[in-house]
Amino acid sequence: MNLTIQVEVNGKKHKSTVEARQLLVYYLRDQLRLTGTHIGCDTSSCGSCTVMIDGMAVKSCTMLAAQADGCAITTIEGLAKKGELHPLQEGFHQEHGLQCGFCTPGMIMTAVDLLSKNPEPTEMDIRHALEGNFCRCTGYHNIVRAVQFASAKMKEMEVASV
Repeated sequence: MNLTIQVEVNGKKHKSTVEARQLLVYYLRDQLRLTGTHIGCDTSSCGSCTVMIDGMAVKSCTMLAAQADGCAITTIEGLAKKGELHPLQEGFHQEHGLQCGFCTPGMIMTAVDLLSKNPEPTEMDIRHALEGNFCRCTGYHNIVRAVQFASAKMKEMEVASV
C-alpha cells in the first residue's frame, strides 16, 4: 500500500509517495538522495541514522516515513548554513572527533539535540547523551572534546550576537 506524505527536509518541502512500510532512513537516502544519514544496523543500536524531527533526535531506522508526515526533518546535510559549518561539524573537524566518519552524522545530530536542551553540558552529560551511538574506531575522547568545542563556540556566538 502506498501513502502520500508531506515533509519539510532541511527547509525544503517535499510531497512524496511512499510504501506504508518504508523506513524513514530509506526514504531520506533513496528518494531524497540525502545519503549523509547512514544505515548501520537497522535495529536502533548504533545511532548512525539519527536525524532531527521537529527539533528532537530520532533514529530514522526505527520510524516509518509515513510517521514523519507533516514533520520538519533536519539531516546532517541541513546543518551547515550559508556555506558555514555548524559548530558541531567544526568541532568534529578541529578536535579530530572522527576516524572513518561512518558514525559522525549520527553523533553530530545527537549532540545537536543535547546542546539544544543543555547548552553547557558536562563531560558526563555528553557521554550519557551519546550512549546510543556507537563508534567502532575511537575511544570517544575526541568526540566528547568536539561537543565541548561546539558548546563553547555556540556560547561565544550567542554573546557576540547580543
